[in-house]
Amino acid sequence: MKITIGHLYPDLLNLYGDRGNIQCMMKRCLWRGIDAETIEFRLGDSIDFSDLDIVLLGGGSDREQMLVCSELKKIQESFHSYVEDGGSVLAVCGGYQLLGHYYKTEEGTIEGLSLVDLYTEQGSPRLIDNIVLENPQFSLPIVGFENHGGRTYIGSNRPFGKVLYGKGNNGEDGTEGVLYKNVVGTYLHGPLLPKNPHICDYLLSNALGRKYGTSDLSPLDDTQEKEANQYIFHRFVKQQP
Repeated sequence: MKITIGHLYPDLLNLYGDRGNIQCMMKRCLWRGIDAETIEFRLGDSIDFSDLDIVLLGGGSDREQMLVCSELKKIQESFHSYVEDGGSVLAVCGGYQLLGHYYKTEEGTIEGLSLVDLYTEQGSPRLIDNIVLENPQFSLPIVGFENHGGRTYIGSNRPFGKVLYGKGNNGEDGTEGVLYKNVVGTYLHGPLLPKNPHICDYLLSNALGRKYGTSDLSPLDDTQEKEANQYIFHRFVKQQP
């Protein structure tokens, strides 16, 4: 079995250590004997989504998002087909905002890909803090760090999780991120996957299921990862005695 990960525009959208998410996916594949490859795409590169099993769209500043906006529009149709066909996507912070219809800022409106029915508007102050989520779909909490000025509204879509600590999508509705088909959009970074091996395996499992018809993953010793996850959960949500 082989997993191919497409990292879109890492030279521009890598503000929050998103390569750490790539490294986590690669390692967890290799530890299981699954062949893994990452292909980086830069502005002007041709992207064939039929060759990709997971796509990472990372975070960048508003300026960098505007720079890639026109490039993303060129691949909108093929990216949309990939998503609707069950392709796995991890979109973080700025990448999450680009999944939606638009991100309205003081400098102008950044047009999104409209892959998911959501939108973002700039707000004040920035939402900066550790963050802990709960989602009954996953056995562990989802933990990370958020730092964003955008307020994202996901309508009737499923959130990535319910906020137990932190601000989340907009600081109002108690939700964070979005789950749409096999897309995960989130403001959690730092990076996300090393602190949340269950989310990494969720992405890998979905990709394998789509490609090979089987989503079974052999267990790994995640003792240290789980300890780090639980430390954050207990520190910010369930105070230790």
